[in-house]
Amino acid sequence: MSAYQDGDRVVVLIPNQFSRAEEREWVDRMLDRIAARGQRRRRSDTELYDRAIQLGRRFLPELKTPPETVRWVGNQNSRWGSCTPAERSIRLSDRLRGMPEWVIDYVLLHELSHLVVAGHGPAFWALVGRFPKAERAQGYLEGVAAAAGLDLTGDDAGLALTQDDADQA
Repeated sequence: MSAYQDGDRVVVLIPNQFSRAEEREWVDRMLDRIAARGQRRRRSDTELYDRAIQLGRRFLPELKTPPETVRWVGNQNSRWGSCTPAERSIRLSDRLRGMPEWVIDYVLLHELSHLVVAGHGPAFWALVGRFPKAERAQGYLEGVAAAAGLDLTGDDAGLALTQDDADQA
């Protein structure tokens, strides 16, 4: 059983075989957990930028120039994050809010890596692979996407650098 926030709604995943009473009990329990999580302070755009700088320093010494902007956006329905290397801008989907910090860190590092390597080739994945929980975070995001019925396909799990962005790099 699990639950996560997707914009203004909460998605609760429970087994099919639950009775109505068990279903109500677990939905209430999971809603309480989500509410408790929501009471923790969420990162602002400034805090997100600061975290990106910390991650870049720790995992990407090749990143000589920091991003210009790192911010939350509400218009990304088919990806978790995006990067425009020419503008040095990184955007993270609001859908990530409420997810574990290590998942958000993974998405940040993925996008920061595009400021070093634009595509999704071996050199790019070697950079992303420096994050200790990279594989776990990928699995987490794939699971959330599958459970929510999101169409986040491809080997980048919704973290694609768009072709337009790659052309600008």
